[in-house]
Amino acid sequence: MSDQPVPDDVRAYLDSVEGERGVALRETFDVVHDAMPAGYELGIVYGMAGWFIPLERYPNTYNKQPLAYVSLAAQKNYNALYLSLYTDSELDVAFRTEWLATGLRLDMGKSCLRFRTLADVDLGIIARTVAATSTEDFIETHEHLR
Repeated sequence: MSDQPVPDDVRAYLDSVEGERGVALRETFDVVHDAMPAGYELGIVYGMAGWFIPLERYPNTYNKQPLAYVSLAAQKNYNALYLSLYTDSELDVAFRTEWLATGLRLDMGKSCLRFRTLADVDLGIIARTVAATSTEDFIETHEHLR
């Protein structure tokens, strides 16, 4: 889906994480990037690699920051994939149900999936979840929740 180039600051952020966590972070990034629907921009958002709707397209955010869709971060002890599942309860239920059926441990808060290695994640579920929401649908859901 996404054919946008990876900005240098995002590549530097991803490359700064070493070892097995770095491998897992970069592989997850590649899967999310490839699955990302058209219209989301990629950059550093809130100190993380993230895909968002730019303010030029949607300026009506509560904090005057771009509307973040998916972000990927290297935290102190784990990686975190921030999915906008809390905005769509059907997508959230589908994600959690499919994940639990894999037998993998679901280390997840409201929208933050925590993982350390590739063995901790199902990249297929992540790709399908990311690909499921167009920018139009994401804006519509955001407007509905405001």
